Amino acid sequence: MTTLMTNNNQDDNDEKRKLIPFWNSGFNDLDKVFDNFKRDFEHAFTSAFSTTKPFGHMFEQSSSTVCDLVDEGDKFVVTADMPRINKDEINLDVGDDYIDISAEHKESEEEKKKKYIRKEHSEISIHRRMSLPGRVKSSEVKAKLDNGILTVDLPKENPTPQPKTTKISIE
Repeated sequence: MTTLMTNNNQDDNDEKRKLIPFWNSGFNDLDKVFDNFKRDFEHAFTSAFSTTKPFGHMFEQSSSTVCDLVDEGDKFVVTADMPRINKDEINLDVGDDYIDISAEHKESEEEKKKKYIRKEHSEISIHRRMSLPGRVKSSEVKAKLDNGILTVDLPKENPTPQPKTTKISIE
């Protein structure tokens, strides 16, 4: 009877490995599974709002904006796409080791002609939180919005020294 139990347990583990490929590989693969799930989940709901609804209904788009993070030695520079967003609609929070960007933009348009009425609303909601690879001086952060691109300069607490170069002559 004990032998059968051992074989059944082995068979159960073999089945789990077939069904769940990351079963014995640690949590790195599991993290990838959840990251992919999160990306696909967000994509499914973002694309669900990407078509306009009939007149009188609200068009809503919610997303996490495209961001770039660059290490310039003495500071980090974050650039974020903020289409159709005004600077007074942006909330920017910076901690010692993170940046949180959010914005909400609402538009409303109404047109009346005889019996025809057209009324449209649109709303854009953006949120992005990024961990920074080093500590920053949050009190010295500067930000500007230019043509739909938000640029945030985050001075580092401990600047990275620039590598020294030596010019080599070729014989």
